[in-house]
Amino acid sequence: MTIPGKTDHGRLRTRWRRIVETQSLKMAHVDALPQLSLMGVVAGLLSGGVIIAFRWVVEIGAPLLFPMEHSDAFEGIEPHWRLVIAISGGLIVGLLFHFAHRSVRQVGVVHVIERLNYHQGHMPLRNALMQFVGAALSIVCGHSVGREGPSIHLGATSGSLLGRKLGLPNNSVRTLVGCGVAAAIAAGFNTPLAGVVFAMEVVLMEYTIIGFVPIILAAVSAAAATRLVFGEHVLFFVSVHEWNTLDEFLYALFLGVVIGILAATFIRLTLRIYSSTSRVAIWVRLLTAGAIVGLIAIPAPEVMGIGYDTVNSALLGELALFTLAMVAAAKLLATAACIGLGSPGGLIGPTLLIGASAGGAVGSLIIHISEAQISSGTYAMLGMGAMMAATLQAPLAALLAILEMTANPNLIMPGMTAVISAVLVTRVVFGCSSIYQLVLQCRGLDIHSDPLSQSLRRVGIVRAMDRNFSRSSRIVSSDDAAALLHKSPNWIVVADRQGTEALLPAADLALYLGEHPERREIDLMEIPAKRQDLSRTDVQASLQDALELLNDSGKQALYVTGTRGSGLDRIYGVLTREHIELSYRMKS
Repeated sequence: MTIPGKTDHGRLRTRWRRIVETQSLKMAHVDALPQLSLMGVVAGLLSGGVIIAFRWVVEIGAPLLFPMEHSDAFEGIEPHWRLVIAISGGLIVGLLFHFAHRSVRQVGVVHVIERLNYHQGHMPLRNALMQFVGAALSIVCGHSVGREGPSIHLGATSGSLLGRKLGLPNNSVRTLVGCGVAAAIAAGFNTPLAGVVFAMEVVLMEYTIIGFVPIILAAVSAAAATRLVFGEHVLFFVSVHEWNTLDEFLYALFLGVVIGILAATFIRLTLRIYSSTSRVAIWVRLLTAGAIVGLIAIPAPEVMGIGYDTVNSALLGELALFTLAMVAAAKLLATAACIGLGSPGGLIGPTLLIGASAGGAVGSLIIHISEAQISSGTYAMLGMGAMMAATLQAPLAALLAILEMTANPNLIMPGMTAVISAVLVTRVVFGCSSIYQLVLQCRGLDIHSDPLSQSLRRVGIVRAMDRNFSRSSRIVSSDDAAALLHKSPNWIVVADRQGTEALLPAADLALYLGEHPERREIDLMEIPAKRQDLSRTDVQASLQDALELLNDSGKQALYVTGTRGSGLDRIYGVLTREHIELSYRMKS
């Protein structure tokens, strides 16, 4: 006896699974723009919501716990309490990470890039939860880290979980990770365009139309959500004068050289600390980071927290030359210690403060020894962009961030001069690439961003696989073999009782039948044929995943199945190296 309600419910679930599966297979195609655009909007709103919650916790947490007017006002706390707060935060976060599983400790932008390139963009939820709690505690307790790096991790995880929950192919999951990254930068700085370029330039490391559209929609969605909650306002304010004379552009060039040297110093110091302490217990490292920040904060309380209040003071020209130079040096040391020792915070915000302080100091010096009419705040703004560009090796994202954060187009020309000179000094003179890439290399990982890998990652395996095949057991009669060929397949998937599988060209079986009409029983694993050993992959894989699987397994071909439930028994198609090569040539 069947129960109508349950039967109807089961049919609805089956129908819904088929709809989701159909759309997922469509999104394996590189031209699945409408579906990806819709997913981009959803990912942007989801990421924006998570980042808004994180920002609330950070901004509300410190004033609730300590006698402060706002989350960055550590200057109003007694020096000995600044030391106690920083050390206590390091101990608490250190113990939290110490008792967590080793795999859960991986957080931040470096973790996002690693998962994107080595794990098809699949971001674990537990790591994101650890990132949320650990970064919030670190920032609230005044550690010299920023909120943008954690926001990138949280946004990327939001996009990844959305794609995986819907069963989307890996190439689409990668795009949704990029959507989450762009949403994080857009929501954090109110800079949607810079968020898009940052995602493509720093994390995905590629520019494509199919990626731009959903990522733009995600950035706009997240920025709109943030403005709805926190209001529409420019994050930083600076009065900018016209740049007219050649001398003024030479000053911007000089500023870029100075910032490039600072960026290289910061990168090398961070990597030195990271490599020399990587084997030390995590709780000891984070406790040490808190102690270093607390000690530096005794004479320079500006190093604690994100420091955007100090950035605005530098932009408005309210800080003296000595104060600017001291803050730049102190923030560089404190941030290098925190990031190098493994603090679960970001480095983008601190680099902005380092750049603003150093830029303001250089500007004050230039004004003092010359007749330049440009305010020190303008040099501080240029220093922010140059430091961000040189540290991350992301010049375009930094330039757009300057433009969007100040809403002042007069900074474009001098900004380009300072940013490019800083990038060149850091990369060419000192040989430093992006700090994220260098940290990955310290972990023994090498990210492949060559054109072939980029092209294959963008295409789902469904796009290139051959659906014209038949399945057969190893031993067949001549009549069964003729029936197989009657369907005119290109390939025959052969499996024996031991599970050995091979891919047999149907043309070879047809040739054998024509030459041996008297045979009544045929062993498909013994007849002369160009058989290819098979390995399994799933419909979510990209062509890059397929190529890596073939290389690692030593097989020559793949059969494509589902990822869950009865889909494991269903074969969607077969794929050979020739199919991958043909797909790449067609795209090229």
